[in-house]
Amino acid sequence: MGAEFRAKGVNVALGPVVGPLGKIAKGGRNWEGFSNDPYLAGGLAAETVKGVQEAGVVSCVKHFIGNEQETNRIPGYNNQSQRVEAVSSNINDKLLHEMYLWPFVDAIHAGAGSVMCSYNRVNNSYSCQNSKLLNGILKTELGFQGFVVSDWGALHAGYVAAQAGLDMVMPGPANFWAGNLTASIANGSLAQEVLDNMATRIMATYYQFSQDESSFPSPGIDIPKSLAAPHTFVNAVSPDSKQILLDSAIESHVLVKNLRAGNNSLGLPLKTPELVSVFGYDAAEPPMNPYIPNPGHGAQFLNSTLTVGGGSGSNNPSYVSSPLSALNQRAYEDGFQLLWDTTNLNATAAVNPASSACLVFLNAWATESHDRPGLYDEFSDSLVLNAARQCSNTVVVIHNAGIRIVDRWVEHENVTAVIFAHLPGQDSGRALVKLLWGEENPSGRLPYSVARNEGVYLEPVQPEGEFVLFPQDDYKEGWEVDYRGFDERGVVPRFEFGFGLSYTSFAYSNLSISQVEEAVLGEWPTGGVKEGGQEDLWDVLFRIEASVANTGSVDGKEVAQLYVGIPGGPVKQLRGFEKVSVEVGESVTVGFDVTRRDLSVWDVVEQKWRLQRGEYEVFVGRSSRDLPLVGNLTV
Repeated sequence: MGAEFRAKGVNVALGPVVGPLGKIAKGGRNWEGFSNDPYLAGGLAAETVKGVQEAGVVSCVKHFIGNEQETNRIPGYNNQSQRVEAVSSNINDKLLHEMYLWPFVDAIHAGAGSVMCSYNRVNNSYSCQNSKLLNGILKTELGFQGFVVSDWGALHAGYVAAQAGLDMVMPGPANFWAGNLTASIANGSLAQEVLDNMATRIMATYYQFSQDESSFPSPGIDIPKSLAAPHTFVNAVSPDSKQILLDSAIESHVLVKNLRAGNNSLGLPLKTPELVSVFGYDAAEPPMNPYIPNPGHGAQFLNSTLTVGGGSGSNNPSYVSSPLSALNQRAYEDGFQLLWDTTNLNATAAVNPASSACLVFLNAWATESHDRPGLYDEFSDSLVLNAARQCSNTVVVIHNAGIRIVDRWVEHENVTAVIFAHLPGQDSGRALVKLLWGEENPSGRLPYSVARNEGVYLEPVQPEGEFVLFPQDDYKEGWEVDYRGFDERGVVPRFEFGFGLSYTSFAYSNLSISQVEEAVLGEWPTGGVKEGGQEDLWDVLFRIEASVANTGSVDGKEVAQLYVGIPGGPVKQLRGFEKVSVEVGESVTVGFDVTRRDLSVWDVVEQKWRLQRGEYEVFVGRSSRDLPLVGNLTV
């Protein structure tokens, strides 16, 4: 991504996204980030920052912070023409540090050059003018050296926002800055030193990534004139990126149900079918590119396959390999019969009784500016049930921009396999066909939990009544989001966090927990503040290892996961993950480095991370609910 941005002369890439974290399952922008687990989101955000910035492009981590819903994310007006402020995310200090701030810290520790503040209010102060967040936490506690930029239209104040730590403002309906900052300095409202610091942070980042050098490409557009004006066409797709795109698409698919057993013909992989029937609006390629057939707020992305969500994070690819086009190519190569019906969407499509397998394609759409209307829709569910009534080998593929409830049909005896394909991008169909025919072994794992009904998830906060001018979200659930909350409340998920099937099987053994010899297990960190906070928070205290053996019949990849039970906190929290390739009959050792930060809790009195004395439970396995290895470590 960094190389493609640079080739187009882009100075700053607006990502990665770790806010929203995913507290609201219906959140319209959840798909832009990685996971609703802060450890997983932070680990992947750090890798993204490093990768993008290695190309000389600044990464902008967003949205800081508490931007957990699209509903009322910006101010508006009620039916009495009264101004309704953006929702306030009211997050206490401990929860902020241990959950919502966590992935931002990882990104800053990785050297992120920029952070974008969010639309919403935090503890009743707009985040882009919240001095506690920007000056206190970000620039002082975390030692952030880059610049803070506003989201578009997220500024609601003049010089006070500059004093609060905002360095750069993006366009919006109101012009609070520009000449007003000059006037504020002239009349003594704003100190010259504040403006100097803002400019220094911006220009220091520019020079840090050598964007002043002649080798940095020009954007090829007269930006002051119009971004929509004709400009130089730059095809930034390198030949080297093609395999990366395909591999990423393959590994984003998560197989969650499969009835294949022994030599029967049900489920996946398909082996040698004679007749394959395809149904569903999600199978075909879009009729044109660029193409946004559903810019609204519907539950589905109708009339074509879903490869990416909507809003700021969307894009138009160089090409699209749709499931239907890839299946047509496979039928040509293998010589089987392919039938399809992607237009008969009223759940009455007829299935040829000779079908070896029926593939049903549906999707779950999400976009910026709106939260999702639900986590399932009866229209798409009826397509599955219609096929399953007629076909004993019905395989369901969902392209989903977030959690998708499947309980209306997942236990149907004729639904033999289910894939959460997520948003695989332009190589969607090509990747899927390799998985369907077993040329690739599924290895994706769910970065969220799928419940049996959407009632167990939190809902977006909406003002009730025409006189609620300051909507509040008090975050009363604390850390009880997703698997943490499911564990605490005894909720049994349909598919748990970290879950995913393979065409082979794996066995875990030989759990080993050892303290690092030079580790200092004092109660408080003592290091100086560098990017991300006190530097010794990243000291490795314990090394945990386990053996993973491939006990099945095909080579595959396993995602070994480490969870730790921290005293006083959730039953378990993710603290390590490693994807390893294991050949049939072989065994590999996976290792996890556990840092001081991984085991610490935030002390609100001392305003530091504290390492508690006592025993910590350790769990290693293949998902948050399948953890065959259990041990403990002692601090």
